[in-house]
Amino acid sequence: MSKLNVSVAPHIHSGASTQRIMMDVCIAMLPALLAGAYLFGLQALLVVAVCIAATVVGEFLFNLIAKKKQTIGDFSAVVTGMLLGLNLSTNVPLWQCAMGGLFAILLVKCLFGGLGQNIVNPAIAARVFMLLAFSAVAGGADPIRSIGGVELATGATPLAAETHPSLLTMLVGAHGGAIGETCAIALLLGYVYLVARKVIQWYVPLTFVATVFGLYLVFTGNVQEALFQVLAGGLLLGAIFMATDYVTTPITGRGRVFFCIGAGIITFAIRYWGSYPEGVSIAILCMNLLVPMLERLAKKTPLKGDNFHG
Repeated sequence: MSKLNVSVAPHIHSGASTQRIMMDVCIAMLPALLAGAYLFGLQALLVVAVCIAATVVGEFLFNLIAKKKQTIGDFSAVVTGMLLGLNLSTNVPLWQCAMGGLFAILLVKCLFGGLGQNIVNPAIAARVFMLLAFSAVAGGADPIRSIGGVELATGATPLAAETHPSLLTMLVGAHGGAIGETCAIALLLGYVYLVARKVIQWYVPLTFVATVFGLYLVFTGNVQEALFQVLAGGLLLGAIFMATDYVTTPITGRGRVFFCIGAGIITFAIRYWGSYPEGVSIAILCMNLLVPMLERLAKKTPLKGDNFHG
């Protein structure tokens, strides 16, 4: 070998490419996007489209100005925009969606060196930025139609409401919230697709969800309440699509388990003891910052002395 190329994952021997993986993630998010468009109307598609346009154009212009190789063809900017859009409601003005997309791609991704160099998930960082900057992001929109005859649950988002919708309502997504977080069935279809395509490990989202479920079961003793907390808010969306990010989560299986347990504990703490009803984005953002420590905790120690036969 005359030349050694160092690059971010996936590597050439893996049989996968960044573009293929990102396209798989986009495909996996389509059921949630289509469900959101049905429940909330065409405005949902417009919100997601504006977010994608902002991330793709932002990355293109940054590479052009910085005289760097164009990277929009790897679809990572599309994934960032699509994921950000699914985390927003149709109540968010389109100019704010564009601002969020530019924040995600320019400040969180490109200025840190591009794909593989950012220390936190761009879509999550942008959503938290928008929560702090724009009041419309904190609330969820009411659905305009039901699915399968299930009665619509309008008003406040389920986590902020005094009474909880039925679990069936939560499964089909006939309640208020962000575009991509309401329909649990659509998100689970995306989960099955990503596992089948070997893009994510099945146990990573499950660990996150099981941690939140288990803590609520212990503290409330109510199985229905624990199930509600799993289906409510952005837990499934975050566990499936954000806690599995290749760049901002540990590279080892054990490290990913530690990551998801920590994210689950923080999510529970924010929801159960805090004044803010949701906590998934903040929890994942906090754990992103702890990834170097988790990598050290999860690393395997090589055998020493007479026990080493390698």
